[in-house]
Amino acid sequence: MEAKLKHFTATAAFLITVLLLVGCAEENADTAFQVYLERLGRTLDLGSQTRVPHESVARPPRPGKLRLKIPADTLNTLDFMDLRGCELQVTIGKTNSSLGRLARDSQKLLLALEFLHLAPACIDYLTAAGELELAKKLDQARRQKLELLPSLIFNATLASEEFQAFWRPAPVSKEYPANTSSAVITALEHINQASARWLSGNYLADNQSFELQLSEVSGGDGGQLWRALLHQGQWLDSANAKLEQRGPLCTATRRPQSAEILPNVVRKYFIDGIQPRAAMLGRRYHQLLPPLFALEHQLRIKLPANYLGWSESRNSALKALASKPKQHVSRLQQTLANCRKDS
Repeated sequence: MEAKLKHFTATAAFLITVLLLVGCAEENADTAFQVYLERLGRTLDLGSQTRVPHESVARPPRPGKLRLKIPADTLNTLDFMDLRGCELQVTIGKTNSSLGRLARDSQKLLLALEFLHLAPACIDYLTAAGELELAKKLDQARRQKLELLPSLIFNATLASEEFQAFWRPAPVSKEYPANTSSAVITALEHINQASARWLSGNYLADNQSFELQLSEVSGGDGGQLWRALLHQGQWLDSANAKLEQRGPLCTATRRPQSAEILPNVVRKYFIDGIQPRAAMLGRRYHQLLPPLFALEHQLRIKLPANYLGWSESRNSALKALASKPKQHVSRLQQTLANCRKDS
């Protein structure tokens, strides 16, 4: 008998452990919203059936569809050979090599910046040496590079594979955004600041740092943030629909029991269960995206129509989604508007 009792106790303990583990495993980004909507439905006598949202975000056009065409250099091979005595000759040699012509857009930008940095000294050298025609050609090439600089920056940044990866949606996770860091924000800020310097005439660049910053951007969470905000917004829209279906709880002559229960439900399952993560998502939105928006603003005159259309739609969607928690609070206030005990 004692052996059977021990066996039963061990089995019961095992089953309880399994159930606890299963319960923990089933907690995900939907759990807090599902519990809240179920409690909300019961309190408002609307049933507790909920539907898990399906979130889909718009990806930017692919880099091949965004890349701006960059005309070939105006300096030919003979001109290049005549630049002996100029440090710029090495830069032009790298640009015109087979590797230079097949280089990544980031490398093409860095070579163009090197050209713009070194060209004035070479023009002065050629002018002093009496090579006026060649100096004139070089200045024309410099002006062409200067005009193309915004396009080169766009190709190397916003139109790049790295920024495409930044907007790649990731599965919605309850750990997000608590599991993020500021590294991608810092990288975006540095890229934006560097672009501002280059466009204002300071062409110095740290090639290795720029490539590392692009790599950091490629692991960023722009798409994950958008998807998480959409996921949250769809759940809160469902909650708002329940509140709208129920309408105001109280009138001048009627104060149902649900008016006593609803504030407790909101406090426990929305304020304590949902708002902390909603606040983190709001902070991530206001920290992650401003440097990217600033870069887009700097390059606005060169943004192609397909990128402009996508970015405008994206900005409108993100702004609306970021305001969803505030909208839900407003809807709750309307539902309880006439329920104060002193009214």
